[in-house]
Amino acid sequence: MSDAAVDLLLGGRCAGCARPGRLVCAGCVAELAAGLATAGPVWPDPVPPGLVQPWAATAYDGAVRGLLLGHKERRLLALRGPLAGLLAVAVAAAAQEAAPGPLVLVPVPSRRGSARARGHDPTRRITAGAAALLRRTGIDAVAGPLLRSRPGVVDQAGLDAAARAANLAGSMHCPTGLVRRLAARRTQARVVVCDDVLTTGATAREAQRALEAVGIEVHAVAAVAATRRRSVPQAG
Repeated sequence: MSDAAVDLLLGGRCAGCARPGRLVCAGCVAELAAGLATAGPVWPDPVPPGLVQPWAATAYDGAVRGLLLGHKERRLLALRGPLAGLLAVAVAAAAQEAAPGPLVLVPVPSRRGSARARGHDPTRRITAGAAALLRRTGIDAVAGPLLRSRPGVVDQAGLDAAARAANLAGSMHCPTGLVRRLAARRTQARVVVCDDVLTTGATAREAQRALEAVGIEVHAVAAVAATRRRSVPQAG
């Protein structure tokens, strides 16, 4: 039996609010739908220099926070569907602000060992799901896991914006073989860096830097959610 089927049959409690019953209860579904009304551009404060426009589907609190943590830390793999739907909303919003063309969704890579410890790579899974959902709506989108993480990055929890930036500096790279394969599949593509949560923007900026280092232009950043205290539209 698949992990997703086990999640659905044995979940027991809502991942969003811990209410007994379905893995995602009707109340949390309604909360997620209401949160989509706030989907749009978000900027961390302070903004990492050179960061392209970031977008998020909703705020990182309430039900969406519970779903993200359940998917990432508790391996509730059936939650990929609703989370991928939220990321797809953010990507679609970002795509409207760019020239027409195919989309390549590049997930930020997990730290070395994190995916192995968790038994899955949550951001990569959500990004692949978002690309599939976008294709069903007629948008030419593929997930392109182009980035790799270098060793030496520590857990970001508790670090402020400056410490996160220092921790992540030079931590990602893009193997040239992956770039060649992407070029063979897609031309004139718009590249969107994808993450689960936008906090200080340091992770997204490092991913952008690593892609630009091999000549790939990044058009936007998209996230499932952004921390509310960071979701500040940039003036002007």
